[in-house]
Amino acid sequence: MSAKDFTTSIIVDQSPEEVFNAVTNVRGWWSEQIEGNTAKQNDEFKYHYEDIHRCKVKLTEVIPNQKIVWLIEDNYFKFTEDETEWTNTKPTFEISAKDGKTQLRFTHFGLVPDYECFDICKDSWTNYIQNSLKKLITTGKGEPNGKDKPRTENERKLSANN
Repeated sequence: MSAKDFTTSIIVDQSPEEVFNAVTNVRGWWSEQIEGNTAKQNDEFKYHYEDIHRCKVKLTEVIPNQKIVWLIEDNYFKFTEDETEWTNTKPTFEISAKDGKTQLRFTHFGLVPDYECFDICKDSWTNYIQNSLKKLITTGKGEPNGKDKPRTENERKLSANN
């Protein structure tokens, strides 16, 4: 891992199995506009947010209750000069027991400060992991993008600018 890849983590009281189940419930914490399957190795899904961000994701590694690796096979950003910046990057979720609790470490391998989207993506991922996914794990209800409403402040700003 490069020190430049974006990483954030949370620690919760729930079990590794509960954390794993929440992570694979992508509609419950990232977006209700997910098309496809999101839980098993080789599953593929599509994400889109208005005409601002679209991507196709494949689960390339799934170790129940331990690790999930996504490969961004295709990506489109309306707000960057290189619309494909995320293509071939690997968002990775690592789950481990730690002092009687469960740690989830999220690293988006390939999301580096040189990317034009880095600040927006860093802020968005931080919100999705630290807020929405954590709420899904701890309360059973996350805060994903709805069918037509922006979820994060960055998405609200992007929507207003387009």
